[in-house]
Amino acid sequence: QVQLVESGGGLVQPGGSLRLSCAASGSIFNINAMGWYRQAPGKQRELVATITSGGSTNYADSVKGRFTISRDNAKNTVYLQMTSLKPEDTAVYYCRLERSDRLFRRYVDWGQGTQVTVSI
Repeated sequence: QVQLVESGGGLVQPGGSLRLSCAASGSIFNINAMGWYRQAPGKQRELVATITSGGSTNYADSVKGRFTISRDNAKNTVYLQMTSLKPEDTAVYYCRLERSDRLFRRYVDWGQGTQVTVSI
């Protein structure tokens, strides 16, 4: 069983910054990639940023230049540094873990989500 614990969400004014963290624990053999997705009210969940075990990153166009994803492999933790936040960044942010076991079977796990609200 795998657990993903997210933290760092909250209320911030436009132009402000927040840092999200997601720590993975449990029966993890190999992590292939970790990432962040978000879902705003009435909208589908969308990719924000991902990072592979080798450090390759991918960002949604809407956050390029403002958000930075990083990870600490030793701690199985992924971070999302968000700067120049806009009201349209308001959403529940979910951590996503892609992993595989000794037989190379792949699994995807999700965190419980953390609310980010950008408002005056």
